[in-house]
Amino acid sequence: MNRRDLKKFVRFPDELYKGCRQYVPALHKGQEHMLMHSASLEFCKRKMWLAEDADGNVAGRICCIINPHYNEKYGTRRARFGWFDMIEDIKVARLLVETAQEWAADNGMDELHGPLQYNTFGRQGMLVEGFDKLAPFSCLYNYPYYVDMMEQMGFVKECDWVQYMMPADQGVDDKMKAIAARMMERYRLHVADFDKLKKDKSSFVKFFKAYNASFDGMVHNFIPFTDAEIDEEVNDIAGQLDSRLCCVLMDENEDVAAFGIAMASLSEAMRKAKGRLFPFGWYHVLKASRNYEYLDLMLLGAAPKWQNTGISALFHGIMAEQFRSCGAKWALANPQIETNSAVNVWNRYDNELWLRRRCWIKTLSPSEDNKKMKNSI
Repeated sequence: MNRRDLKKFVRFPDELYKGCRQYVPALHKGQEHMLMHSASLEFCKRKMWLAEDADGNVAGRICCIINPHYNEKYGTRRARFGWFDMIEDIKVARLLVETAQEWAADNGMDELHGPLQYNTFGRQGMLVEGFDKLAPFSCLYNYPYYVDMMEQMGFVKECDWVQYMMPADQGVDDKMKAIAARMMERYRLHVADFDKLKKDKSSFVKFFKAYNASFDGMVHNFIPFTDAEIDEEVNDIAGQLDSRLCCVLMDENEDVAAFGIAMASLSEAMRKAKGRLFPFGWYHVLKASRNYEYLDLMLLGAAPKWQNTGISALFHGIMAEQFRSCGAKWALANPQIETNSAVNVWNRYDNELWLRRRCWIKTLSPSEDNKKMKNSI
């Protein structure tokens, strides 16, 4: 795919969702880097396609990815699709999916699932509930007709992620506070100096190692980050995090015990930026990053030895006090697999199911007709 087609690929959603109040564009440069230069491409294979109408207008896009680490870990032969968008035309959807399907089959795969990107940090999951809600910047938005098309093409549900909205300043009850205080004292836990941690790359790498250990085996479809992917994420996000919205608990050996990472919502700012930081997009982002009324809870977890110990009560309490001091009003939880017991933690608080996203899956059945379709892209 040449430079011109890459730009068309990245910017197609901006045209597709023009006038849609709920859609939040991704940064164009960030998407271009991810597609062409991501550290994940050291081991992943991927191919992209555009579908165009007779007048040369883009009608759809799709990217198909083979992650060998995923297949080795789970004993599968799956390809994943992402960056999947199309006009409301089932013929276009079939053309894109069947072309990706043929490529996956040619590379020895027997299943196709998605929307997914290279790893868990990528935008993933097709929206199936909450179409009237403003999308979080870190998540996908799609029109309702996508769901109908997936079913028409024979895809079935693999898993759902759910997200809950809740008052950010509700805090924890006295019982939880008492448990937290006892744990801090008994296990000699302490809150890390987050500003100091951000400046020390080795500490931040340690955080991502804890993230790997925390989610591995606990989160459906999770793939641990490689060292190169960790370095990329550290360089990309470390400077963006606000110590007033984050909490990392360390044990007496200075190992990460638990963590909670939140960010001010950037959705409205990204809508105004329209996929570009320059010339004026940066101003909207900077302004939004200092407005704590709405927060996105990005990552919450605990190291394996601390899971099921009640440590969540501890860092939830600390973060609740941080949110209160910042004047935060609402917090949107990060996407979590509905079957993961960790979802139950939100039952302790006032909450509302806000968004539901789906990973679809289908067994590949390539045919000669696909080759004819492929030639028309």
